[in-house]
Amino acid sequence: MRIGVVTFPGSLDDGDAARAARIAGAEAVRLWHGDPDLHGVDAVVLPGGFSYGDYLRCGAIARFAPVMETIVDAARGGLPVLGICNGFQVLCEAHLLPGALTRNQHLHFRNRDQWLKVESTNTAWTNGFTPGQEILIPVKNGEGCFVADPATLDRLEGEGRVIARYINGNPNGSQRDIAGITNEAGNVVGIMPHPEHAVEALTGPSLDGLGFFTSVLRALAGASAGGSQAGGQQ
Repeated sequence: MRIGVVTFPGSLDDGDAARAARIAGAEAVRLWHGDPDLHGVDAVVLPGGFSYGDYLRCGAIARFAPVMETIVDAARGGLPVLGICNGFQVLCEAHLLPGALTRNQHLHFRNRDQWLKVESTNTAWTNGFTPGQEILIPVKNGEGCFVADPATLDRLEGEGRVIARYINGNPNGSQRDIAGITNEAGNVVGIMPHPEHAVEALTGPSLDGLGFFTSVLRALAGASAGGSQAGGQQ
């Protein structure tokens, strides 16, 4: 399976995301923001960093990159897409996910290992976890406060689209302790903490982040097997 990792100007964690994909067992394919070609990848990661145009709104300019037009169309067609930190912001700006990420409520940058509670495992990126599982992965953001209008928040809750919540302390003031959400189809996920920094014992606080990357390989393998079975029956 091939997982594409997009590099924007200012991306910081594209190399880490590509490494996480390789550790999970995928082939990591580097994608450039100015190239609309996805080069036949099976899934895409929008990594963390500081994409150009943050002085306007985080992700507001990055979402107009040529590669994003292709990703938006592909995501609406079912391509698994994971947005991490700034990538989450880009997904919201591109209207693949609702809500917005704003300045941390306390106005300070936060960088720490953060406990999360997995809420939904019905997505391409979280199916390897169990509901209620507590995981430890790093968080590092200055504009990580998830906000949305009450109706949107209620809809996310009611449809089971909150994929993870902060526990043992909310690092940025996100409404309802929301750390990550998914779209209705479950193929697009945005998460503010950094799972790619929790995939190796040498460098991470745990190996919990690896579950996001192995989950998508599991989802893709299942989809491939289902397609093969359907084809055989024809």
